[in-house]
Amino acid sequence: MRPSLEGGMFYRILIANRGEIALRIMRTARRLGYGVVAVYSDADRDARHVREADHAVRIGEALPSQSYLKIDAIIAAAKASGAGAVHPGYGFLAENEEFARACRDAGLVFIGPSPEAIRAMGNKAGAKEIMQKAGVPCVPGYQGADQSDEVMLAEARRIGFPVMIKAVAGGGGRGMRLVSDAASFPDALRNARSEALGAFGDATVILERAILDPRHIEIQVFGDRHGNAIHLGERDCSVQRRHQKLIEEAPSPAVSPGLRARMGAVAVQAVKALRYEGAGTLEFLLDGNGDFYFMEMNTRLQVEHPVTEAVTGVDLVELQLRVARGEPLGVKQEDITFSGHAIEVRLCSEDAAHDFMPQSGRMARWQMPEGVRVEHALESGSEIPPFYDSMIAKIISHGADRREARSKLIVALEQVEAFGVTTNQGFLISCLRHPAFAKGEATTSFIGAHRNELLAPRADESADAALVALLLYVTHPHAPPWRSGRSLAATFPLGLRIDLGRGLREVEIARERAGGYVVDVEGHVHRFEIDELGPDAIRYRTNGLMERATFLRDGDRLYVLHHDVTLAVRDLTLAPPEAAAGANGDGKVRAAMNGRVVSVLVKPGEQVAAGQPVMTLEAMKMEHVHTAAVAGTVSAIDVAEGEQVTTGRIVVEIEAAA
Repeated sequence: MRPSLEGGMFYRILIANRGEIALRIMRTARRLGYGVVAVYSDADRDARHVREADHAVRIGEALPSQSYLKIDAIIAAAKASGAGAVHPGYGFLAENEEFARACRDAGLVFIGPSPEAIRAMGNKAGAKEIMQKAGVPCVPGYQGADQSDEVMLAEARRIGFPVMIKAVAGGGGRGMRLVSDAASFPDALRNARSEALGAFGDATVILERAILDPRHIEIQVFGDRHGNAIHLGERDCSVQRRHQKLIEEAPSPAVSPGLRARMGAVAVQAVKALRYEGAGTLEFLLDGNGDFYFMEMNTRLQVEHPVTEAVTGVDLVELQLRVARGEPLGVKQEDITFSGHAIEVRLCSEDAAHDFMPQSGRMARWQMPEGVRVEHALESGSEIPPFYDSMIAKIISHGADRREARSKLIVALEQVEAFGVTTNQGFLISCLRHPAFAKGEATTSFIGAHRNELLAPRADESADAALVALLLYVTHPHAPPWRSGRSLAATFPLGLRIDLGRGLREVEIARERAGGYVVDVEGHVHRFEIDELGPDAIRYRTNGLMERATFLRDGDRLYVLHHDVTLAVRDLTLAPPEAAAGANGDGKVRAAMNGRVVSVLVKPGEQVAAGQPVMTLEAMKMEHVHTAAVAGTVSAIDVAEGEQVTTGRIVVEIEAAA
């Protein structure tokens, strides 16, 4: 039990987080009459959550380890600002028992469970033992103290492949590997440990039998210090990439009222056994037979909590604050009712076409849709730093049923204007439109099974190329002013070279005497009539169809929202031909993203094979292994471990074998 602060009272809350979750907590806190304090790193000095807080305190440099993970700096910020309570949000220190204890020792109310509960459930091995004693079904596995390579491999063989390797600390897919056979186990174990150590400071892992093709179902629970506990139904979080969720919904298409009651009862039983206070989530794997297995408990508010709020009408942050003040829940299980269906997507700054590579940089234009709930902290001109998670917004729809919620969400995503940094907008739309998802059949293998379909090129890429080339032509700073109607004379074709992300396209554009434009994309001819051309939108006709597109010109780059997808094009007409070196054909390994060098895996003079890992970079909380494109000898290492590098920088040089 935490010591009371005037009986659990507090009047100002410090939010030990950043971005959209900080703003979301501020919204409820202010509605309930609390003052709010933000913290920020050097990278977030001008961020929205800083500007919109009553007070803001700098806590360190850009890297999380130098700011948002510095317990002493956050405690000092709370003291300096007069805050009486700390809300950790999610991620960073939200499930750190030392942080919860430091708050308690400093006389601050930690808006979350006790340090003891966090410790008990934060370690996956210990959590499974507690759940087994509480009668909760668990996945068979190994969570022993002997972490030697030999024992781990022997235990994996005993469990039977495929197995999952999981870091005992943290979550979010970091330190997790699916291993299909004994031969690939040692490398997977080494990589999982490395990632876990870098992310959580603990390389310890557990093994679990891989439940193939399950659904990922989680139960939202709440407990108070008076012994009350409830659940608020389930969320289906099966659509994932890299074991990280992309789409969440409530209720699950696969959970019947009877199954919901059984899973909820098990979850409440666990909460009461722990004497748990605050918000928590028990995560389960649900197989095709309707059997479910406990995976882990998240002792915090979840990213996907808005879908539960949408179907229950309960403000979960408000409930957190009331429980933290020492109040009873004030709601019984029979009071929890469910209305309609809600779906959330995570809009991330990543390139789905290139293995979901994280992206950072300046978001030149940022316009979110209306008519749905959107949680974000960006605006036009915002910088997306490479140091934090790639999720930049959550878009949540609520409808009378699943069909309506899905349709509303697709329409909302089609309206998103995110120009300047690549996002997964189009990929999310593809997921929502896919027949398997539409039928409610998506499992955790959904993206893997349908990856080629979800990432398939658009049906008529030449039409996209024609439109963006036309926009490059008519919006060029030195282009003659556009006027509607007939032209005095037809123009000679103008040649352009453009890159839409899938290679160079050669385009010719000419204006006809009648006023229209003819655009020839490598033999595919398209005709356009422009009805209206504004500074950021065009209305035109092609093939008898009138269409509209919004755009933004930024130097030699053009961003266009066309047919529900954001297109990013570069004008390379005057640029020299790109050398094959861009594909590492010259033996130079280049950073694929802005990130931090985690480990250098080779040494100068070492012989390497094509495809051999040579360096690991960390960007947006994920590790990315860079490999040699050619076989040869390492001639130079151009970076050091811990160094921050930018996209395209040469990190390793290899002299190709003769």
